[in-house]
Amino acid sequence: MANLKERIRRGEDVLGVSVSMNVEKDRLAAIIESGPYDYVWVDAQHSPFSEERLVEFCGVANEMGVPAWVRLKHTRDAVLAGNYLDLGPSGIEVPQVETTATVDTALDSFYYPQTGLRSWGGTARVGLDGREDRLEYAKWWGETGVLWVQIESVDAVTNAKSLAKPGVDCLSFGPADLSFSMEAHPHHPFQTVDDCVRHVVEQLRDSEVAVCFRSYVREDREKYWDMGVTVLLERS
Repeated sequence: MANLKERIRRGEDVLGVSVSMNVEKDRLAAIIESGPYDYVWVDAQHSPFSEERLVEFCGVANEMGVPAWVRLKHTRDAVLAGNYLDLGPSGIEVPQVETTATVDTALDSFYYPQTGLRSWGGTARVGLDGREDRLEYAKWWGETGVLWVQIESVDAVTNAKSLAKPGVDCLSFGPADLSFSMEAHPHHPFQTVDDCVRHVVEQLRDSEVAVCFRSYVREDREKYWDMGVTVLLERS
């Protein structure tokens, strides 16, 4: 069975749900089943965050066999991607990415040598059990871990193709901050969030890098899938 990274790169539809790190196990199971959802997503950027709670949450999700992805606190935390991943997530989202330099930092921190520069360590890492061999785990992680780069400005949208570097799995939209950016550029060719989505989908059409949109509600699933978005994130 293909893992989620492989499915994303093949352009399959993938559906996730945003939840609190404090959600109870039974409630989390019910939410996942209601989708059914392929992954769960938690936010360190705009929500209370502790490393201990992230370890606990990821432990529960991983026990259920559902990948847990986390959005970092800040763009500059791209350099700490490996530290977050040592706490158990299967994927990382870097917010408000504007430059290829940030993408390079994220890639180095996300992947182990010889692909990246991530440091070895962490007993809470997902998938470590049975893969204690350093090279075996590093290979498995490179084939499994999911890296999102979040684009939240018209500049990032315009330059989306340059941000979709090898090793990035998904360019994800932040509609609220993107709207602020469009309001600051009233004469930009892209006048709506959907204009931006269509542009990025077209830019990445021949790429393995997917486009993710926070559709939030079930009713929007078909709309964005029809636009070429393949990864959706809904509210629980």
